[in-house]
Amino acid sequence: MNTEIQITTSGPGLYEFTDRLLDRLEGCGDGLVTLFIRHTSASLLIQENADADVQSDLRAFFDRLVPSSDDPKMAYLRHTYEGPDNMPAHIKAAMMPVSLSIPVRNGRALLGTWQGVYLFEHRARPHQRAVAVSFLGNP
Repeated sequence: MNTEIQITTSGPGLYEFTDRLLDRLEGCGDGLVTLFIRHTSASLLIQENADADVQSDLRAFFDRLVPSSDDPKMAYLRHTYEGPDNMPAHIKAAMMPVSLSIPVRNGRALLGTWQGVYLFEHRARPHQRAVAVSFLGNP
């Protein structure tokens, strides 16, 4: 199975798409699903989905770690013509996963109780993001 999941973002933050992934795995058997984000300014994460504070704390941490390019601490950046969020978004994406592999048993992703699959949007403006989904295994 090879498909894509389209995710519309409205700005920086984590966008859970676990249910959409699980729907795609219905009918699959045992194997491995691989996810790959087809963009250079967003990332993929498996993270806790029980407490929304986890997602807001992660975003706050990475915003402090890599502030906007108009912050004086980021004056060394040269790639700034696409806006003050662009190069920091590339840096964040370089620090976080852009692909994930998840084992699948009987068509169910073997995620932990509190784990969800997220797209981490790093840009300020809305985007349409594509996540490639590939399942390899036995039916």
